[in-house]
Amino acid sequence: MTSSKPYLLRAIYEWLADNNLTPYVMVDATIPKVAVPRKFVEDGKIILNIAMQAVRHLELKNEAIIFQASFSGIIEEIYIPIEAVSAIYAYENGRGMVFGDEDEGGVASEEFLDAADDAEGPDGKGPDSKGSDSKSKKPSLKIIK
Repeated sequence: MTSSKPYLLRAIYEWLADNNLTPYVMVDATIPKVAVPRKFVEDGKIILNIAMQAVRHLELKNEAIIFQASFSGIIEEIYIPIEAVSAIYAYENGRGMVFGDEDEGGVASEEFLDAADDAEGPDGKGPDSKGSDSKSKKPSLKIIK
């Protein structure tokens, strides 16, 4: 079966564009064949704005994301194999999708789900904080392999 990742990327990209949001992709620059400006890579990752206003000749293919973009006034050819894309999200509000290892059986990584469980609630307290008024059990996700 083919990977669902390129289809999900295109769908999220279109959804963000339809809502006038700026789509950003997080890329693992350590993956072979990734062609990005290396001086902007930090800790093996680079975050790129792929909005139509920021790039030229954008192609969201099943194998890769390909486009041209200007970095410090120099036009660069960008090539990102689909397996190098870690996330696509809106700059304005962070809404989007984080991709995990598809060999593990899903698109949400276990680390991401654990981080979501540990996230602070709207009152600024952690989900397990003693100051919480709610006695109901918090929702949880389970990865089924």
